[in-house]
Amino acid sequence: MSTPAPEQVREDIRFLGRVLGRVIAQQEGEDVFELVESTRRMAFDIAHGDAKPEDLVAIFRDLDITKVNLVARAFSYFALIANLAEDLDDESVEAPVSLRKTFAKLKEEGVAPADAASVIRGAHVAPVLTAHPTETRRRTVFDTQTRIKTLLKESHRGGDMAAIEKEMYLRMTLLWQTALIRIARPTLEDEIDVGLRYYKLSLLDQVPALNRAIRHAMRETFGQQLPDSPVVRPGSWIGGDHDGNPFVNEHTLTYATRKAAATVLQYYADELGELERELSLSDRYSSSSKELGALADASHNDEKSRVDEPYRRAIFGIRKKVLARLEGEASPSAYASPEELKRDLDVIDRSLRQFNDDIIADDRLARLRSAVTTFGFHLSTLDMRQNSESFENVLTEIFAAARITPDYRALGEEEKVALLVRELQTNRPLLFPGTEKEFTEDTAKELGIFRAAARAVRDFGPKSVSHCIISMTGTVSDILEPMVLLKEVGLGQVDVVPLFETIEDLKAGASILEKLWQMPVYREHLRSRGDVQEVMLGYSDSNKDGGYLQANWALYDAELALVELCVRHGVELRLAHGRGGAVGRGGGPTYDAILAQPKGAVSGSVRITEQGEVISAKYGAPETARRHLEAFISGALEASLLDTEPIADPERAYEIMRELADLSGTAYRQLVDDPGFIAYFTQSTPLHEIGELNLGSRPTSRKQTTAITDLRAIPWVLSWSQSRTNIPGWFGVGSAVTAWVQQAGGDEEKRWEELRELYRTWPFFRSVFANMAQVMAKAEMQLARLYANLVDDKETADRIFGLISVEFERTREVYLKVTGNADLVSENQRQARSLKRRYPYLLPLNAIQLELLRRYRRGDDQFLVSKTIQVTMNGLATALRNAG
Repeated sequence: MSTPAPEQVREDIRFLGRVLGRVIAQQEGEDVFELVESTRRMAFDIAHGDAKPEDLVAIFRDLDITKVNLVARAFSYFALIANLAEDLDDESVEAPVSLRKTFAKLKEEGVAPADAASVIRGAHVAPVLTAHPTETRRRTVFDTQTRIKTLLKESHRGGDMAAIEKEMYLRMTLLWQTALIRIARPTLEDEIDVGLRYYKLSLLDQVPALNRAIRHAMRETFGQQLPDSPVVRPGSWIGGDHDGNPFVNEHTLTYATRKAAATVLQYYADELGELERELSLSDRYSSSSKELGALADASHNDEKSRVDEPYRRAIFGIRKKVLARLEGEASPSAYASPEELKRDLDVIDRSLRQFNDDIIADDRLARLRSAVTTFGFHLSTLDMRQNSESFENVLTEIFAAARITPDYRALGEEEKVALLVRELQTNRPLLFPGTEKEFTEDTAKELGIFRAAARAVRDFGPKSVSHCIISMTGTVSDILEPMVLLKEVGLGQVDVVPLFETIEDLKAGASILEKLWQMPVYREHLRSRGDVQEVMLGYSDSNKDGGYLQANWALYDAELALVELCVRHGVELRLAHGRGGAVGRGGGPTYDAILAQPKGAVSGSVRITEQGEVISAKYGAPETARRHLEAFISGALEASLLDTEPIADPERAYEIMRELADLSGTAYRQLVDDPGFIAYFTQSTPLHEIGELNLGSRPTSRKQTTAITDLRAIPWVLSWSQSRTNIPGWFGVGSAVTAWVQQAGGDEEKRWEELRELYRTWPFFRSVFANMAQVMAKAEMQLARLYANLVDDKETADRIFGLISVEFERTREVYLKVTGNADLVSENQRQARSLKRRYPYLLPLNAIQLELLRRYRRGDDQFLVSKTIQVTMNGLATALRNAG
């Protein structure tokens, strides 16, 4: 009888932990191993209430930094191997969401075949990978993890345990002596390479496979034959996101697009090599078409051994032209476009099918043809992103140099719009030889990025760079400004995407677009894009601005307004969601998040950013990539074709949420507007150390200020998660609900019941509460109290921590009362088991971090002190899994 899944995970973690323990004892000595074990035992004592977190911190108070580092590394590796065991368990359990189940549901719900076909023809599902400071593990570590997971699988199948354990000991020894993270700050090129790694690990195979699976499901379920056009189309920000990152420039964008192209072309060359070996059909025993014969003859492969093998000769010629393209040749010996490559592959496909070799055509060749259709020569779309203020600054310099206006920045909004519209309607260039020598370094760099994008489009096709995202969009001119720059470099076909991210900008989003659409020059641009308007919504800055509940409602309310606007104007809406891994940045299960969107907000198309530890968890292996992408597609199809918002009285639900959001925002502002809050945040969390310890290529702030508004989202959320407070994922909800219920006077129970009904029937409300519970379950107020002790002003520390701890308990009580659950993890037993298993690994990492932050801030700048703080940050992010 097979071992139940939870017990199997426990056994796997024990097995891996035992092997790692042997490695530590052998490599570092029994005393270090015993220190690790005694630390782990005390963590269990704390969990059982027999000790306090302070006792754990005290272990490291005067301990030599070398030993502290070894213990930190040990628990970081424990977290890593726990992830491996849990990921393997996830792969073995049937996915709760899949394409098969979704198509069955669509048919069962009576969806018309024509409606399903219409949605899928226009569908655009895009996971967009972005960089993250805690996800910079090296290829060596990935490879070792993969082998360890393979060994675990062999043990489950009853393999030779002596041999498995021996190799496991070898791999764990190699892993122990390999640094998890680089010693130097990762460069943007490093981050680009890490992002592309996931294509080789899973996406190159799985994305085309899913695009084929969608077409197959439509044939089987609805009898509809769809064209071979991709539904899943990956994207990336890495190398093109220059919002607040001074290291993004012309070179990084060129590097990103060229490395992406090289990755996919090498994949095609490798697959063609395999195909050439496989298609050994001899014309003595099979037939082929005349066009296949012509393709074979054109390859000039005169090997005598191949004279009777036309398919091999044809593929030889195709591969030669792909390799020529890979080497950068712009000549007849290289393919000029993916369409040319696809036409030649179609010749092979037609010939095989003409002579009853469909089974051969449907194997590797079908996978390769689908890959070419999906990835072209660009692999993924690289988005450019910059904030509106930067675009304004660039145009101010350009307009001054072109003698159009001396100070564009000083103009009023109407004057700006009028000037920009005139420039968009003229063919006269703005930039002339000699004028650019007057530009500042920042403007020259921005122009370089746009020109690099134009070269990428020229070299790899229009999908290479097809989005320009404007952060902090607040006016019509903010959207028109980059259009002028794009026109100047010949990229007028690029989608200009406003990013609404503060609470006020989200409220104003629909009215900004309505003004924009009244301009003929923009409507013409929109028509050229198929009347599709992409809008991006920012989860992180809205959260910093208004707190968890107000931000979530502001996003939903903005979508309601955008959907209504698009219906009135006959424009198709495509939403891009700027989500991070953490709940405070829009994280949570993708399927649930998509179903929680308002009706009409998906329509088959959705782009979602993916980053941090979430990327490796989702795309680090083919099996997990397949599961996640199926859930992504299923959510998009169900949200588009089914009634996913069955609330009885939407207007009342919206009224309740607006009131709750306002109350929550007020409670949140009371916290962040407290005069001591900035000092509390910066001193009670490792915020400064995130910036100082080379954790990523991007600075922690857009500007050198202490304002929260200028702080980047990753350090804001990562800092709170490291201190186990997780404020961005829950603060203000308890106060809001309590105050709203009490407004009812004597009929409070009626209001509680209204909230319970919303939780039962409204996916949005349920998702907000479920995600909040997930993040609260990972908070640890006892530890947060110790981080508060790092604050210099004890009165400030006590006051702010008091606000946080009281609100935490109030929010927990509200969650339990609304949901009827016994605790925060009642509805997610997998998370409950995972947290219980990880508890003894998390506590020591926090204890070490606390002690070393104390040393570091008191001037102990030894290399090993700072490096061990970095190890604890990475270890905690690994163990918490969606920390930033």
